[in-house]
Amino acid sequence: MAENQTDYSIADDEVVDICRQLIRHDTTNFGGNNAKGERKAAEYVAELLSEVGFECTIEESEKGRASLVARFEGTDSSLPALIVHGHLDVVPAMADDWSVDPFAAEVKDGMIWGRGAVDMKDMDAMMLATVRHMVRNQEKPRRDLILAFFADEEAGGEYGAGYMVEKHPHLFEGATEAISEVGGFSADINGQRTYLLQTAEKGIAWLKLTAHGRAGHGSQVNDDNAVTKLAGAVSRIGAYEWPLSYTKTTRAFLEGVSELTGVAFDESNPQVLLDQLGTVARFVGATLQNTANPSVLTAGYKHNVIPGTAEALIDARTLPEQQELVIAKIRELAGEGVDLSSVHEDVALETTFSGNLVDSMVAALGKEDPDAVVLPYMLSGGTDNKSLSRLGITGYGFAPLRLPKELDFTGLFHGVDERVPIESLRFGMRVLHRLLSTY
Repeated sequence: MAENQTDYSIADDEVVDICRQLIRHDTTNFGGNNAKGERKAAEYVAELLSEVGFECTIEESEKGRASLVARFEGTDSSLPALIVHGHLDVVPAMADDWSVDPFAAEVKDGMIWGRGAVDMKDMDAMMLATVRHMVRNQEKPRRDLILAFFADEEAGGEYGAGYMVEKHPHLFEGATEAISEVGGFSADINGQRTYLLQTAEKGIAWLKLTAHGRAGHGSQVNDDNAVTKLAGAVSRIGAYEWPLSYTKTTRAFLEGVSELTGVAFDESNPQVLLDQLGTVARFVGATLQNTANPSVLTAGYKHNVIPGTAEALIDARTLPEQQELVIAKIRELAGEGVDLSSVHEDVALETTFSGNLVDSMVAALGKEDPDAVVLPYMLSGGTDNKSLSRLGITGYGFAPLRLPKELDFTGLFHGVDERVPIESLRFGMRVLHRLLSTY
């Protein structure tokens, strides 16, 4: 059968069913090695892969914290391998806030609803449906494909990709590049459907502030109050305006948007250009500067007792090569009497919007959507590509989805009523098949 006559009928059904089944596996990750369901989800993935002949390796960093790796041998062993990876864990969902059961994978309005539908069990399903389709049709990739499904991505990857890279690096032998989540989705820019290919992501610095003071009775004058010190530090850090700083990725993206819209790129005032992006502006706007957001406060245990210590957590996201500068600034803003310590840090990543893999991703999108425009962008969050970078592997975000322009897709990440259009899933599976079968 010719390429343009590929029969996707079985894969079209499978990608939907697999996505729904994965969502029904409650793999909530609460952080701090407190998660559930990852082992059962990995075993479900292993069943799907074993059924079509793959040998799967499942490794646990701690009881139940399971990650899976399988290799799809290619026809040319001289080519470097490509890692195609996803994560099986999801962030918590408060069921009372949702209009549907977040783990029922209900189909409504042509979409699959549930926690993980966009982050990232949609991509997991596309990966699985694609390789099962290739095996059924006796297709082999040109290069080895390393399929990885990690635990713990939503808490920094210590019990997932980080563990696998440190303890089982041989499973990724021969790989030089990787693709994963939060890239390849479409956005409407000035009436032009534009796909955002992730070539960079900010670094992570999860920090803790600890203020010390004199404990005492709440009725007494206290000029050494730990809560007061902490409140001042949190206020200064939260209110600080980080200067604009354009990396090669954000500059290329904004120049591309300028070309599409005819709106000039003013480095001193990028908001005019960001206004052309609709809801995507939230994703992109956070990549034009470093950020540091207070997220958790802990102090005291009784109304009339002044505590001796008070703590706050700060979520800082840093541009490439600026992490040390950001941490130093946060320490300065915290002020005297407040200690700063690190809870978790990871590297920022940035690569070029060029090369054979990028060309192949762009071409695969173009085959399914001939009018597509593709731009590079930086992710304000992080992915498991950070862990793989320790092995010298260059990572990209490419979970392709052609989306209806009225859908606030970026707002669904970690959001209430998370959902993915079924036709977008099927589109992504076709694009992924074109890429993996030819690259």
